[in-house]
Amino acid sequence: MRLENIKQVAVIGAGMMGSQITQLFSQVGGYPVIVYDLNDELVDQGILSIKENLKRYFVDKGHMKQVEMDQVVGHIKGATDLFEALENADLVVECVFENLELKKNVFKQLDKNTPPDSILASNTSNLNITEIATATKRADRVVGMHFFNPVSIVKLVEVVRGSLTSHETIETIMALSRKLGKEPLVCKDFSFGFLANRAYTAMILESVQMVWERVASPGDIDKALKLGYGLPIGPLELGDSIGVWKILAMSEGDRVREVGPEKGYLHPLIRMMVRAGYVGGKGKKGIYDFYREILNAGRGDSL
Repeated sequence: MRLENIKQVAVIGAGMMGSQITQLFSQVGGYPVIVYDLNDELVDQGILSIKENLKRYFVDKGHMKQVEMDQVVGHIKGATDLFEALENADLVVECVFENLELKKNVFKQLDKNTPPDSILASNTSNLNITEIATATKRADRVVGMHFFNPVSIVKLVEVVRGSLTSHETIETIMALSRKLGKEPLVCKDFSFGFLANRAYTAMILESVQMVWERVASPGDIDKALKLGYGLPIGPLELGDSIGVWKILAMSEGDRVREVGPEKGYLHPLIRMMVRAGYVGGKGKKGIYDFYREILNAGRGDSL
């Protein structure tokens, strides 16, 4: 599959990343996109967020006319039937929750329901592409295509080469990323962070350690890093917003096997937070709340 052969795109998962990636493929790439999720409510929420983003950041700021926005949205179709979403897809981008077994199950379905030459890409930020590809009969056409939030702004796309990913697949995804206005970098297929996330996770964990030592509050740690290094969002804020604490907790065993106990075991503060339900993510409490309600209230030592 070469770039010129990609005519139809499917995105699996209409959540925060899936909806943004869908918008990118339609708005910048000009591709017709089918975005799939489990029910109409999830699909409708995803498409609504696309409309709101286009209006707020493009139409209202004079970067796009209403008729152009309507064209972008017109290229997007929602689906709750997986076969309908996949039957004509030349490229599929998977954006489901960061769980290896879940992703392998999804890729088994993608392999079964897409044309045999289609490329299957995962937006995973840290799971092993080679292992995901074992769920398919086309490991040469399985690749990582990791976008960063917010997708419309961050230029980087990590293109992750699995052990059996073909050179042609990598070249096609590199060319596609450039067409989408991104700067792609090819990454080694290493579990628990490829390039940017591996380094950034170290920053998150060191920030957690500073909270643990009571060096400063989460807000002050984030503020120092934003002011000192020009970060748009602090690492602890980001951890709370995307629910990284739950992700780290769920992947602890795999991390220990991959990188050893020193780096793999969960930080005790994160373990305390997750046990207490402070896992982060949309509408859920995270480290900011745990610090304010537990640690700074003098109750942390009893947990």
